[in-house]
Amino acid sequence: MRVLHRDLKAGEFKVRIENPDDLWHLYNLAQPGDLVRASTYRREEAKADKIRPERMEKVRVTLTVRVEKAEFQAFSDRLRLSGVIVEGPQDLGQHHTLLLGVDDILTLIKAWKPHELRRLDDAVAAAQKPLVSLLAIDDEEALLAQLRQYGVRELATIRAPGHGKMFPSGDTRPTFFEDVLRALQTSELGEALVVLGPGFTRDAFREYLGEKAPSLVGRVHTHGTSYAGMRGIYEALKAGIGSKVFEESRVAQETRLVERVLEGIATNAPVAYGPAQVGEAVDAGAAETLLVSDAVVRDPAVEDLMRRAEAARGDVVLVSRHHEAGKKLEALGGLAALLRYSVA
Repeated sequence: MRVLHRDLKAGEFKVRIENPDDLWHLYNLAQPGDLVRASTYRREEAKADKIRPERMEKVRVTLTVRVEKAEFQAFSDRLRLSGVIVEGPQDLGQHHTLLLGVDDILTLIKAWKPHELRRLDDAVAAAQKPLVSLLAIDDEEALLAQLRQYGVRELATIRAPGHGKMFPSGDTRPTFFEDVLRALQTSELGEALVVLGPGFTRDAFREYLGEKAPSLVGRVHTHGTSYAGMRGIYEALKAGIGSKVFEESRVAQETRLVERVLEGIATNAPVAYGPAQVGEAVDAGAAETLLVSDAVVRDPAVEDLMRRAEAARGDVVLVSRHHEAGKKLEALGGLAALLRYSVA
């Protein structure tokens, strides 16, 4: 995300959306009641002297909408912000939906809270971090995915030619590897590609890349996991993965924090989970790190809890529900905390 203009006194930040991660950050920033100004399409107003109204063409206009509902569409890289038009050349008071994507520019106007300003800074800083792709592969299937700020995004699944009596005999690995390489060459891989999975297939594929696509090998890191597919990817994230670029990823950080909570629950370490326990810990000043699922962040009570945690010098981490660790936090009630000390 790039900030084009900021006026903290007026509460205005004008930004350019540079990647799909920015859409997720804006989804969490645009709260009900906030104002969003952006260029959009809306049908021209029909002339009043027409006896039979015509279906007017859509024209590009700049509108300001008071947000009522936000929807992040990870599958299509779109952010939908719906609400009432409060400023524009026409249709004041009517409802409209702003459909935002990469390269769009918008102005968000609101009373900014400290954690929201930090999230905006995080989004700007994240744009400088390298994009990481993952290839989870075994002798039956390969899953290509990207590590985004909001979670793991699946790009393609390539299945190896079948085995057994119903299928022709012979070595099918060259054909399988060729299909996987084709998927890599037609995808945006970024600065690093982590090839992971069980057995020897991942190493054999790296050797294949050395022969067929040597320009890719410099970006490849390998990592052994017990499983292939998405299960193998989450296993690698949970382990932290040795690559520095992985260690800095938001998903890896969120995964480690949630795993620390789960480990604390299993070992009776100082942690809290669920609204009641976490609220008690925050009020006692014991919450060192508060984890909040983005599924519950729009709840006014949760917003107040975050404010109280920050007032007690605790860190607040918003966790995306679009990856496995985020789903685990959501199952705990959407709230958990790592504590400075136990609260009896």
